[in-house]
Amino acid sequence: MMSGLDIATATLHARLPETLHYQGEPTEWVRVTRPGLSLHSFLEGPCFDDDGALWLVDVPYGRLFRIGPEGDWDVAHRYDGEPHGLASLGSGRFAIADYAKGLLRFDAGTGAIETICSKTNTEAFRGVADITRAPNGDLWFTDPGRTSLSDPTGRLFRLAAGASAPQLVLANIPYPNGVALSPDGAFVYVAATRANAVWRLLADAPDPVWPMTGTYIQLSGGLGPDGLACHPSGLLAVAHAQAGRAFLFNDIGDPLAVIKTPEGRWTTAVRFTPDGSALCIVEAETGSVYKFDVNPYLQNTEVL
Repeated sequence: MMSGLDIATATLHARLPETLHYQGEPTEWVRVTRPGLSLHSFLEGPCFDDDGALWLVDVPYGRLFRIGPEGDWDVAHRYDGEPHGLASLGSGRFAIADYAKGLLRFDAGTGAIETICSKTNTEAFRGVADITRAPNGDLWFTDPGRTSLSDPTGRLFRLAAGASAPQLVLANIPYPNGVALSPDGAFVYVAATRANAVWRLLADAPDPVWPMTGTYIQLSGGLGPDGLACHPSGLLAVAHAQAGRAFLFNDIGDPLAVIKTPEGRWTTAVRFTPDGSALCIVEAETGSVYKFDVNPYLQNTEVL
C-alpha cells in the first residue's frame, strides 16, 4: 500500500430487521459454505432500481429485498433459488445471477422469473456468482463453482446484447466473483477471490483465443476480493471478503482508502449510489448496509 492511505469507518444505513431473520434449518448452501452455522441471511448483490431503491439478494433463502429511502425493508420476492447477484435491466426488470439456476430475468412488477440461460453449450454452469451490465447492454457474469488455487478453472462469460448463448471469455480463474466494467466499457475487472487479486482485461480484446489478462490489484489478508463497483469517474471499489472492509482505488489502480465496517467481517459487495456521492457496503454477518461519502475522492479522478 502507498503511504497516505486513508483509513475510515463507514456508517450504518440499514440493517435487516429481526422479523425478517430466517428461522428454518440450514440449507445445503449454508452447510457447505458456513459449516456448523445457522444463518439469518446472507446478503449480496446490491443494485438500485429506476426509483433509487436499493435491492439485495439473500443467497441461501432465495429472497429479494427492497430497501426504501427511509431504510425500510420489504421482501419483494421469494423463490426456490440461490441468487448471488443483480443487474438492472431498466423498467423494473433485473438479471439475476443464480448459483443453482444460471442467469434469470426478474420482473418486479409482475413477480415473473424466466431463464435467460442455464448452461453453456450442453453443460450446466458450475455455479454463477455475480453479474454486471455493460454500457452497450452486454451482460458479463462469473461462474466460479467451487474453484480455487487448487483448481483454477473458474470462468468468465459474456452474453452479448440480443444473443441467446454466452461467450466463454476466461476459464482459468481461481474463484471468479465480482465483476465490473470501466465507465466507457473498455475494461473488465474480475475479482479472483482465491488469488486475493483483481484482474483486468480488455472487453474487446484483439487476441484470437484468450484475452491478455493481468493482475490489476493484489490484496492480502481476509479471504479475497468479493464484489466490485466502478464509479462514473473511474474509482474502483472492492469489498474484501471476511476482512470487514472495502477498498477504494483511483482510475489507475492506486489505493485511496480502506473503509472499515464497524460490526461484522463478511463484507460481500459494494455499489455506488445513483448520484455517485456515496458507496454502499454490504456486510452479511450482521445483515447490514453501510454507507461512505466518496465526494472527497472525486476531484482528482479522471474518467478512463
